[in-house]
Amino acid sequence: MKFLKRIFGICETPSPADPKAWSLNGPAVRIDLACMPELKNSGSGVRLEGKGLDPRLLVVHGDDGQYYAVANRCAHMGRRIDVLAGSGQIQCCSVSKSTYTYDGQPVSGAAKTPLNTFPTAVENNILTIHLRK
Repeated sequence: MKFLKRIFGICETPSPADPKAWSLNGPAVRIDLACMPELKNSGSGVRLEGKGLDPRLLVVHGDDGQYYAVANRCAHMGRRIDVLAGSGQIQCCSVSKSTYTYDGQPVSGAAKTPLNTFPTAVENNILTIHLRK
């Protein structure tokens, strides 16, 4: 079944169970980490889409405990990206399996250019993603 998902570009990283756990506030996304169980564990991730958000985002709670945000669009095929728990990497959900570091640098696969990344900060259990660098 996983091969068929790759053919059709179906990612495995979930959307938030509680859509109210995040909001778009001007040039920033704010995530209430207490309401976002998808980011509770290191090596986990969540995809944010809709609410006027452009670009769609993949938010990762890295294996190193840090939070990362990348434009959720593979530089090779434009498909969504999934978290590879325990590897320190993220990977395109397509057959090409373009793989990147958390900071968007290509490691293997067909993609040769980096993903767009966005700075993050955590304060009082609120993760802020700054969409303008």
